[in-house]
Amino acid sequence: MKRRNFLMAAAMATVLPMAALANDTMVQYEDGLVKERLAAGETVFIEVGTDWCTTCASQKRTIAALRDDNAAYDEAITFVYMDWDIYKSSDLATELGIPRRSTLVALSGDAELGRIVAGTSRSDIQALMDTALSAATS
Repeated sequence: MKRRNFLMAAAMATVLPMAALANDTMVQYEDGLVKERLAAGETVFIEVGTDWCTTCASQKRTIAALRDDNAAYDEAITFVYMDWDIYKSSDLATELGIPRRSTLVALSGDAELGRIVAGTSRSDIQALMDTALSAATS
């Protein structure tokens, strides 16, 4: 009986944090979405990741914390999550030259504002988000 309790506790410890992260306000990518949003004049921040990537999970936590700390990000930027396992061969991934999962890209109009590949530094991610915020509010 004790082993069953341990296994249940371990399962819950694994699932609950992922459920909390899944409950954010990221728009789930689908073909054509980013181009539509850019054409509508929105600034877009794309998080390319997978659910099994530890670097992606670190980026996701940092982005969520920064968004919690500064409501202006959510007011001005459209956050899009692109699942690498599903969309790595998509037109957008090819056009943007997305090299791998754990890639963050900020876009506005026809311009790429910046990107981070496999980086988890809070200051670097914040700088990219601030660049997107600046573009969105200017």
